[in-house]
Amino acid sequence: MQQLTLFHYEPPAKPVNVATVPMRSPFRYPGGKTWFVPYIRKWLKSFGGNIELIEPFAGGGIVSLTAAFENLAEKSIMVEKDEDIAAVWRTILGGQARWLAEQIINFEITPKNVNAALKRHPTSLRQRALITILKNRLHHGGILAHGAGFIKNGENGKGLRSRWYPGTLKKRIMDIMVVRSKVKFIQGDGLEIIEKNLDRNDVVFFIDPPYTKAGRRLYKYHEIDHEKLFGLVEHINGDFLITYDDAPEIEDLTLRRGFVLERVLMKTTHHLKKYELVIGKHLEWLRD
Repeated sequence: MQQLTLFHYEPPAKPVNVATVPMRSPFRYPGGKTWFVPYIRKWLKSFGGNIELIEPFAGGGIVSLTAAFENLAEKSIMVEKDEDIAAVWRTILGGQARWLAEQIINFEITPKNVNAALKRHPTSLRQRALITILKNRLHHGGILAHGAGFIKNGENGKGLRSRWYPGTLKKRIMDIMVVRSKVKFIQGDGLEIIEKNLDRNDVVFFIDPPYTKAGRRLYKYHEIDHEKLFGLVEHINGDFLITYDDAPEIEDLTLRRGFVLERVLMKTTHHLKKYELVIGKHLEWLRD
């Protein structure tokens, strides 16, 4: 019987302090990987920057953006299926970033204004992007899935305004414009993009799919064929890194495919410590 390959790595006693990581994304993204950025740096640096990064389930895009800002890859390709999230990235990377930034700066956050904005049917891509940013910043936990509600009390009892940082959002959006030549966005299915690029040896994949436990609550497109994903990944010619929730079924898939697995400590937005799975062909770079 094949044994699960566990890489002998001693995780740090404390999780990564996300306050030490540059915040690049305009999204407050549920399940975001800001906490994983120090590990991503180690992994990508092992290739010397001479690769292209594909992020098939980009979401808030922190990994692709970090690679672009820190010259860790020649090109970052972000893929996202969700039409609302895609509208934001297409607007920012498609030449409408300044419009979006100015709309954010000039939007007065009141319950009346927010409700009115969200009741309007967007007539353009950039209007859809603005509405998505409003929802993301003002919903509980940044959740965009159907049924998510708005924050009420917020930080220090300031309500909606406590999660609205227009100056910060404008700066992040305009900063992305500086590196947009190094970032490509594709609105589409992550599994299809993986399959189209299996044979390339100049590409690495960072794969952060909807998790088995929380995906349904957090994401519009939460259903994914995990078995198919692992089957595709087995045929990747270049390298890959997958992050997952610590679920028995994912550990079983890892065992059957013969990949290397490690558990890494992280802290949730509710300040709870837990382990997430990191899966790859090899994880020697974790020792460095």
